[in-house]
Amino acid sequence: MWWEMNMNFLGRNPREWLSSLPVFIILLGVLVLSIGENLNSQLNKLGNHIWPDYHILRLDVPVPSCDPNIDIESEVQKIVAQKKQEAADDPFGGMFGSEEVNEGAIRESLGKQAELCRMKHEAAQKTIEQKTPNVERFVAVDMALSALSQFRRDNNQIFLAIVFFVCALTAALTHHHIGLRPMQTVMDYRFGITAQLIAHVSLTYSSYSYLNNGWASGTLIQNEHIRWFYLFGFGALALVSLFQLFTIPKTAKPGGSIGKALLSVPLFAYMAISSARFFIFETGNPQGMVLFVDKIMDQASLFLNIGLYIWVGMLLKQTYLGEYIFRIFKPWKLPPELLAFVAVVIMAVPTAYTGASGIIIIAMGAVVYAELRRVGARRNLALAATAMSGSLGVVLRPCLLVLLIAMLNKEVTTDMMYGWGVKVFMLTSFLFFLVSLVAKQGPMKIAPISEALSPSLRAFQPLVPYVLIFVVTAAAYAFLLDAHLDEHTAPVVLPMIILLLLVYEFVVKNTKKLLPWLLLLVIPTATFMYQQDGLMTAAILPLLLLLVLVLESKVKHSPDEDKHETYEGEERATSLENSVRRATTDTTVHIGALLSIMALSLTVGGVIEDSGIFEEVAAQSDFFGNIWTAMIALVIVLVIIGMIMDPFGAIVLVSGTVAQAAYSQGIDPLHFWMITLVAFELGYLSPPVAVNHLLTRQVVGEEEIEKAKEDTRGKSFWIRHERYVLPLTVMGIALVLVAFGPLVYQQYF
Repeated sequence: MWWEMNMNFLGRNPREWLSSLPVFIILLGVLVLSIGENLNSQLNKLGNHIWPDYHILRLDVPVPSCDPNIDIESEVQKIVAQKKQEAADDPFGGMFGSEEVNEGAIRESLGKQAELCRMKHEAAQKTIEQKTPNVERFVAVDMALSALSQFRRDNNQIFLAIVFFVCALTAALTHHHIGLRPMQTVMDYRFGITAQLIAHVSLTYSSYSYLNNGWASGTLIQNEHIRWFYLFGFGALALVSLFQLFTIPKTAKPGGSIGKALLSVPLFAYMAISSARFFIFETGNPQGMVLFVDKIMDQASLFLNIGLYIWVGMLLKQTYLGEYIFRIFKPWKLPPELLAFVAVVIMAVPTAYTGASGIIIIAMGAVVYAELRRVGARRNLALAATAMSGSLGVVLRPCLLVLLIAMLNKEVTTDMMYGWGVKVFMLTSFLFFLVSLVAKQGPMKIAPISEALSPSLRAFQPLVPYVLIFVVTAAAYAFLLDAHLDEHTAPVVLPMIILLLLVYEFVVKNTKKLLPWLLLLVIPTATFMYQQDGLMTAAILPLLLLLVLVLESKVKHSPDEDKHETYEGEERATSLENSVRRATTDTTVHIGALLSIMALSLTVGGVIEDSGIFEEVAAQSDFFGNIWTAMIALVIVLVIIGMIMDPFGAIVLVSGTVAQAAYSQGIDPLHFWMITLVAFELGYLSPPVAVNHLLTRQVVGEEEIEKAKEDTRGKSFWIRHERYVLPLTVMGIALVLVAFGPLVYQQYF
């Protein structure tokens, strides 16, 4: 592709200039603006602490227009004369009461007004005297940060539109959209590109109709610039597809079959074509497609957070953190099944912090697969664990899916869902362990404690600086910016933490260099913590720093500590700038592929919603005659939705349709949404789409999938299909228990 050729300018190819750099600027800008927003809030608190009247000082001081030195007697005579003249001119004078003017009341009123005026002038003068040069400088910084915060809130939709279309163009130009199988042959490319051309032309026509109907309505169009983004963005994608139709990559293999070519069509194209058939040809409402795509703009900050989470995943992939974590378990020589269980449980934590299961597979899947293969795990078991590595953590704090559910459904709160999410996580973890034991192919033996404990503990040593950087950075955000690490702040705190980990790895990876960097964070943070919470709290960070220095001086370094392995032939970055650039370049294609599916999932949801399918199903008394049959129907529907839609679009659809039907049948909202999350994960692991398996194939390579098939040819059904059957068994049993367990308990206990 021309834009990835070695036409370098300042060491970067056209793709990095036109795609990676703009996305990097926007994502970094969102982080900086978020810091500015929190800092603005903290400056307000600090200002009110230093100057009690700061809420007045930060505003322009209005000069009272009244006269504090008014001649009261003169004004009384003027008012008396005016009222007498009005009485004389009144044809009904005297009919409704006395014509006498109460001079005393007028004099008293004017006196009170003069006193109030003097108080206003005194207050204004006091405020002016308090606005010293230091106050004015403080206010200037405060107002500048306030303006930046407002700028972010006002332009979130523009940021999202730029990121979405730049990344979608990148995914299209690199043929990186998600499909059931990658494009390999000429016929695959012909079918895939033609489908994308139809999809993009349909979306362009829908965008034009959306804009034209807005003009025809004769009313003011809100956010008209976003409609222009749709028109030019989808139009550009259509032109790219048209160009690609006549420029098939030279690497494409000749020939191909229609069946495999149909499987190579990107999923978003199928969604767009089916939506176009409904909205354009059946209902005659072409703008309907973009109307539902436009829903991502209603939650622009949320979808920007998804982009940040993907960036976190790609940055995390550039670190050695995953490799260091797996080194802890190597001395124990765990059986493959047990190590697979450990890997799936460990990956639940980053899954919760990166928002969705697909992101962690992309980020850490290669590490998980390689480590399992290294200890002798059969390929299908390693593939199963990799596909499930992102499935268990979606119910844990601070997963973005739970936050979206709580935002759209007032019947549940994040605290309620995260509380029960821990129980569901423990259930699914236990089931994975149990099924792995039942399906084991060898003895369940581990290394003796006397041999494994010491090297395992030594393996913790390289992780200590990582933990400290995480704790110190999170504490700095919490105490300096009042941004505690939770579901609301994780998208902006985590990228900064991972960036600092990369800084540590490439710039300051020894104690002599690390110490001043840590002191820069520890000293101001500890000082602020002392002011807020006292000496005991402030002592925590210096003690952690001391612990690191002691460990660094006492623990002997292993000669293999700094030796690292690459996965699937990937070359490691050699510098901080190079690692961030690679991560951002990977981020662009993944954002383009994932947001395309999310946006078009909303149009599929619109088709389902407008077609009235759920209303027809809900009207069937055979399905909803009692809570048991209703639960069976709901579980089936939720799994099917999970098979064909991305999680965020599916939650939007379910919130307005299936959830309401479930509530009407007496199903507890909290229970319903726990079922929904488990059902979705089962759907993502279920054929024919099986998105998590598609992402696994993407990170481990098509060659490993083919080798897995060859290795198991002629063996039992379980061994041949373990990568599908193991996850389906675990999540299937979990779904049955989560869905029907509470009903059984209510009925019989």
